[in-house]
Amino acid sequence: MAMSDWLFPPRPTPSLPIVGSTQRFPVRRIVCVGQNYAAHAREMGHERAEPFFFTKPADALVADGADPTYPSATADLHHEVELVCAVGADGGIAGWAVGCDLTRRDLQAAAKAKGRPWDAAKGFDQSAPCGDLHLGPLPDADAPIELRVDGELRQSGRLGDMVWAPHEILAKARELWAVQPGDLIFTGTPEGVGPLEPGARVDCAIGGLPPLSFTVRPR
Repeated sequence: MAMSDWLFPPRPTPSLPIVGSTQRFPVRRIVCVGQNYAAHAREMGHERAEPFFFTKPADALVADGADPTYPSATADLHHEVELVCAVGADGGIAGWAVGCDLTRRDLQAAAKAKGRPWDAAKGFDQSAPCGDLHLGPLPDADAPIELRVDGELRQSGRLGDMVWAPHEILAKARELWAVQPGDLIFTGTPEGVGPLEPGARVDCAIGGLPPLSFTVRPR
């Protein structure tokens, strides 16, 4: 379409940089898996069973080393470091990145108590910081996954601690959606989730992948 065919100019497509390439990965949708590490499920008061999903809009993505702003309507912003898998042109997993699922924990707790959706708790603006995409095979199951806040280790585990492996998660997601190229799947977080204050420096790492670091900007 010509620009004159739009009521107003469409926003640019959210995307991730690709390691070693000038190309970028266009992001269509963000699907997230809840409580996919047994220890985290227990710290949230649950035992792990079938995987369940929630989503974030594509424009919740924070990429290229940008810093997210502390969101409105919360006094309890939490961090959740995650392995992110990216669906490629053939519908399979094309690559991997380090992500951080930011959560308005107080809004989530209130929604849970009333049996309401989590959208405002999970799918808010700038709620999905993500590092550069590494194309290739899944990192080793013994690869560490960890998160530090202002240098203090908060979360630490191994990718092999996941209850549902990424390819199993992808298969489950296909039962619910027509998974398409450009979809990102956040695969769950290990135990140790906790609060972030404005100004906090967050460093996320998974063995074999480019690290993710950001500072929470005051609003």
